[in-house]
Amino acid sequence: MGDFVIIPDTSCDLSKELRDRFGIKDYLRGVIYYPDGHSEPLDLDWNKMSDEEYYTSMKGRKILYKTAAVPMGEITEVFEKNLKDGKDILAISLSSGLSSSYNENVLAAKELLKKYPERKILCVDSLRYSTALALIVVLACQKRDSGASLEETFDYIEKTKNTVHQMGMIDDLFFLVKTGRLSNFKAFFGTLVGVNPMAEFNHKGLSQVLTKAKGKKAAIEMTLRYMEKTIVDPEDQIVFVAHSLRQKYAQLLAQKIKERFKVKEVIINPVGMACGASIGPGLCAAFYRGKPISEDLKEEKAIMAQIEAEVKALDKKALK
Repeated sequence: MGDFVIIPDTSCDLSKELRDRFGIKDYLRGVIYYPDGHSEPLDLDWNKMSDEEYYTSMKGRKILYKTAAVPMGEITEVFEKNLKDGKDILAISLSSGLSSSYNENVLAAKELLKKYPERKILCVDSLRYSTALALIVVLACQKRDSGASLEETFDYIEKTKNTVHQMGMIDDLFFLVKTGRLSNFKAFFGTLVGVNPMAEFNHKGLSQVLTKAKGKKAAIEMTLRYMEKTIVDPEDQIVFVAHSLRQKYAQLLAQKIKERFKVKEVIINPVGMACGASIGPGLCAAFYRGKPISEDLKEEKAIMAQIEAEVKALDKKALK
């Protein structure tokens, strides 16, 4: 095993069980601001409330939570603790398209390496968030545990991160738009009853809506067809299914992924507090490795257009 630690931030959505499983001893927390104005350090383990309570409180846009990037002091403290223990560091941060976290990690590393010149700190801008970041962190841990060095793991993640896809459905784009996590919101903004926007990551590390599905059944079928056309080596990978107050649909999607793709494992994971503040209730999506995502999502848009035509043809056939 490589003699270095992997440190993500609280946007990675990895529970204690998963952190223990994959050997993640530290993470950077950041801050959450509650509606009454008080703030607390973020955590990944739902110590203050359950995920159900959190997302239920946000229904109807009644309550809004705000988050802030990890303070420089916290980054320095966590990094230095590991450097003192003789460990090098691979820090994997939330997308720079959404947060200053990556730049803050780089600045902290630069200063600390003056004090610990014998150590190494490499920083990755994941260009992802939430459960896509979780998958990238898990891939890094698996690479480290295979015996790869810090540099080899860094290079692997840099080459791999643009192959991490998302596809699924969300009920309401309000929270994503409000916090700037959606790139083409003008065309899709709003809550339309029975209509579910479906998004993929673009090269800027933002979600970009590719289509809207009419109903949950159609959204799940379109997700599976999209995965079928983009996934690579499914039998060798862990797929995550994330949800925010959509456990029933997450279980259904996970089961269908297992049946259709024979993947090694599907992990169902609630979206954490940090990213949940900007996603809100109503997400159910799969996160997996696939073909490299094309510039401007040109290929992905064409794939989704083909899927839309296939699903419409099935609907017409069912009506006859």
